[in-house]
Amino acid sequence: MTLEILTSDLLAQTRHGFFTRRGGASSGVFAGLNCGQGSSDQSEIVEINRTRVARAMEVPLSHLVTVHQVHSAKVAQVDGPLTTRPEADAIVTATPGLALSVLTADCQPVLFADRKAGVIGAAHAGWRGALDGILEATLDAMEALGANRADTVAAIGPTISQRAYEVGPEFLDDFLVEDPTNSRFFANGNGDRYLFDLPAFGLHRLRQAGIGDAEWIRHCTYSDPARFFSYRRATHEGEADYGRLISSILL
Repeated sequence: MTLEILTSDLLAQTRHGFFTRRGGASSGVFAGLNCGQGSSDQSEIVEINRTRVARAMEVPLSHLVTVHQVHSAKVAQVDGPLTTRPEADAIVTATPGLALSVLTADCQPVLFADRKAGVIGAAHAGWRGALDGILEATLDAMEALGANRADTVAAIGPTISQRAYEVGPEFLDDFLVEDPTNSRFFANGNGDRYLFDLPAFGLHRLRQAGIGDAEWIRHCTYSDPARFFSYRRATHEGEADYGRLISSILL
């Protein structure tokens, strides 16, 4: 099966892709294109999957740049291949030929580009990272490399949608403490549960930060098991582990 690569019109002038699980070599619960080096999948199979992604991005595997994601607001600035993966949840560069990549399985993969300045970024933005400012930190780091946020565009790839993201009242409290108007991103669920709109929150944070334009490409990871891995779906189905999707962007 060939790789399936989703794209955004906003990033049409920049090589990029939100890869689905289709076209990979993994099997079992990881069936498809699992690129998670931290998963319990066979490391050699993950390497085959990552090699296929690198080939699709037209770079050597060493130039498929990822970090050790820890749900933080840390950004790594890179100017060449990495020999070790720093702890961070976003990567920025002004160096051509590096495919900045993030792994997700419900969290938001966000790809950034300022074509005028020649600066790109990629961020892993779950609820914690988004609340703590990973998206704003990515824009700040891009500006340090010469980007202008008014000229920067960003696309949010496949992520969990509001209808599938049920949370408890303590989760809502974390958002209301920061800003009472964050209540707009929650809908009533069953009993004391709420439904959280993660991509709408991500878009809000990007627009509040002054980005030139941003969009969500409107694919829900939880609701489409044939195309996407989902941490929450795997948990609900009692699976021991789950695959990780990869999203990449290249100058």
